[in-house]
Amino acid sequence: MRQLRAFLAVAGHRHFRRAADALHLTQPAVSRLIADLEGELDVRLFDRSTREVVPTEAGRYLEQALSRVLDELDGVLAHAVAQADPLRGRVRIAAVPTLSAGLVPSAIARCAVDHPALDILLRDQTQAQVLDAVRGGEVDFGLCVEPATAEEFDAETILRDPFVLVCRADHAFAARQGVTWKGLASEPLVLLDHASGSRRLIDAAFATRGIDAHVALEVGHPHTAFRMVEAGLGVTVTPALSLDALRPGLVALKLTPEVRRDVTLVRRRARSLSPPAQTVWESFRALALTLA
Repeated sequence: MRQLRAFLAVAGHRHFRRAADALHLTQPAVSRLIADLEGELDVRLFDRSTREVVPTEAGRYLEQALSRVLDELDGVLAHAVAQADPLRGRVRIAAVPTLSAGLVPSAIARCAVDHPALDILLRDQTQAQVLDAVRGGEVDFGLCVEPATAEEFDAETILRDPFVLVCRADHAFAARQGVTWKGLASEPLVLLDHASGSRRLIDAAFATRGIDAHVALEVGHPHTAFRMVEAGLGVTVTPALSLDALRPGLVALKLTPEVRRDVTLVRRRARSLSPPAQTVWESFRALALTLA
């Protein structure tokens, strides 16, 4: 097992020293583990140079296959531990950026206080990647915008999150109580790209009102959108939960009529969660109730 984990670390970092640091081992120890594995398999797994370490064809195949196997094994071991103690073990979750920067930190912090023996691993991913990770069993559950293919999953909507407008404090909109969607028709917009689960809802809000939106920039994260707005490149429509990252000099305004997105917990259909994962799922649900 140590040889296999050392192999994945070297393959991932493309560097023996960085892999050793990640494994909390010495570089000679990692080199020895790789040499032993290559000896047992009778195949060279890496091409080595003074600058980098690159997997051979056999190494690339092993890296791809082994990542899945060890990930599944970690899940099995975590589940076995959880049967002995439902409040101890590892929970793997994936969340879209507008939630991993807003709702998720508060939920994880609450779990750390209430259930200190739980080890929560978070993936910050796009909507499609979150759903793929749940579908493939790479994570216990995901947190995303309600998926268009919800029938593939067991899903629970925990919160309805309104979209708001963010502009600079010196923008003409800033003095208003709110802005209509039609009022944005001539504004340059900085929007989340189509990898975001929120983008299709924003596009639909404009389309149903007959607005030909002027999308000046597309970005992958609310933080980036806020920086673009700060630089005077436009205004942005963003979920209210992303406002924790709002920077000084920017203001958030209500958009009317109100359009909301459904914040949803998703897991594989007909698959029960481990006791620790169920505990974290319920923590998200409880936190959402305080925000509703």
